[in-house]
Amino acid sequence: MWAWTVARRRWSSRIVAMTESEPTGAQPETDSLLLVARAAAERAHAPYSRFRVGAAVDVDGQTYPGGNIENASFGLTTCAERVALFSAVAAGHRRIGRLAVSCIDASPELGEDGRMPCGACRQSWPELMGLDGQVLVDGVGVFRVADLLPRAFTL
Repeated sequence: MWAWTVARRRWSSRIVAMTESEPTGAQPETDSLLLVARAAAERAHAPYSRFRVGAAVDVDGQTYPGGNIENASFGLTTCAERVALFSAVAAGHRRIGRLAVSCIDASPELGEDGRMPCGACRQSWPELMGLDGQVLVDGVGVFRVADLLPRAFTL
């Protein structure tokens, strides 16, 4: 708990109103959750791809940021979206309402598809966010989980 409080204070010094998110109708570019995701991307560990991604989730008025964490053994790399989601789950939350993701190093020639979350991240959302969970993708738009992963695998 102490480590999270210290980390949260560090994030708070860069992002104002971390615990308050904009209403659903807010413009994605100015949504405070998206601003946290952009700041998280700046702290990502991406020495191999140099493609920094940040994410943030909003649950019960609290925000949990995450950045992608690469490893020389590429299979051990973890995406920003899952870092943020799993941080919220580790803090005791079981249903996340909103997630924002930002790829700050995405070049314009990648287009919108080059900013979209991967399949592994999408598969983790139905269980942790529900099908109506909201996903804000920087530079692309706002989506429902069900729209990004139709017919998700379930047990």
